Amino acid sequence: MEAMTTDFGLVTDKIDLSGPGAPVQSAQTSPTNIGCGLWSTVAAAGLGVIRESTMVRALSRTVAAVEKLERHHGFWLNWYDAHDGSVLTEWPGTGDPVRPFLSSVDNAWLVTGLRIAADAAPSLRPRIHRILATADWSYFYTPFDPADPVAGPGQLRGGVWTDTDEPTPHHYGALNTEPRMASYLGIADGSLPSDHYWHMLRTMLPEHEQEQKPGGGYVTVDGVRVWNGHYTHRGRKVVPTWGGSMFEALMVPLFVPEPQWSPRAWGETHHRYVRGHIDHGLREAEYGYWGFSPSNVPEDGYQEYGVDALGMAVDGYASNTDRTHTTDGEPLPPPSAFTNGVVTPHASFLALPYAGREAVANLRALERDFGAYEDGLGFRDSVNVSTGRVSDFMLALDQGMIVAALAQELRPGLLQRPFRTGGFRSRVQPLLERERFSI
Repeated sequence: MEAMTTDFGLVTDKIDLSGPGAPVQSAQTSPTNIGCGLWSTVAAAGLGVIRESTMVRALSRTVAAVEKLERHHGFWLNWYDAHDGSVLTEWPGTGDPVRPFLSSVDNAWLVTGLRIAADAAPSLRPRIHRILATADWSYFYTPFDPADPVAGPGQLRGGVWTDTDEPTPHHYGALNTEPRMASYLGIADGSLPSDHYWHMLRTMLPEHEQEQKPGGGYVTVDGVRVWNGHYTHRGRKVVPTWGGSMFEALMVPLFVPEPQWSPRAWGETHHRYVRGHIDHGLREAEYGYWGFSPSNVPEDGYQEYGVDALGMAVDGYASNTDRTHTTDGEPLPPPSAFTNGVVTPHASFLALPYAGREAVANLRALERDFGAYEDGLGFRDSVNVSTGRVSDFMLALDQGMIVAALAQELRPGLLQRPFRTGGFRSRVQPLLERERFSI
């Protein structure tokens, strides 16, 4: 992360390793990237990579930069210049206009990083508490309306464009996706009602079009009627994500101890979800490698990768750039159909708590067979395992997940203390303990 941090104190979106010299930092950054930088700094100190005094100086510099960023309704816009903190109005390199947007999920990751920084550096707590004092998650929330649950689903909007105060038409409905971090934060601080958790979808309702007709049934929890659905993948019942990617399911438990608070529900579905990725990579597509999640396209660009059958979207995230989808109830495409398969190392790191031996073996294979590890920096972002092409980039989000996963593996709980106490313990933990997935 040090190579990705600007003199201003913000982590850039990515670095380019294609040239002969030092990595080239991108111009842009986002709230998610800044959050990744904060928790990576804390992890580095906790793992003995840097001294505590170095950590405090780095955190202080980033907090000072965050204090200078333009905000709306207590939240941060989606894109800033990482080198001076100004709001981006044109996309670097293309000049395309950038509308100012508040993203609920991206703000969740910056708040996560700030909470971790406040916990690790007591001298910064007053400043961080002032920063977070105006972040009210109800701004993104549409209350539940039993008379019209489509218009009033009791869920979070994707975000709001601040130039027109126009919210996104969609809500984050799927429970097992990364936006649930915003939900947990809001429930924990009391700005969202606890029943919001039960209004999120384990699967879509059985009458709605989706990747697979779900099993399960209706249950009533805390007075809320919940469709307690599941999918079946290779004989295993699982709660799907939206697209089928690894980070949708497994980024949140890096911080919120879902498997410990809900071992027979969240813990079990996480294990089965990882097994689905392993089986897809090794048996269904026969890549010889596994771990699919949004990442850099090795040939350039960005794409959502995943295991289509593990996501609710009818054509979810495919495991290859050529987007070979599967259809429930029909024979799988032959392995030869999965051309240009792309594996991202961060997916293996996310899998460490659930399939540690297989994850380490997969990472070793990516380095051995493709040279995916960059000495002094870490794993490059992705590999086309069909052609051997390795990405020229490292992305802050993906490196942030890698660092957090290593911290959890080597010092369990290092980054989780802010999410095991206070409102997380009193409001979120009881919800997860009452969760009973139909798996």
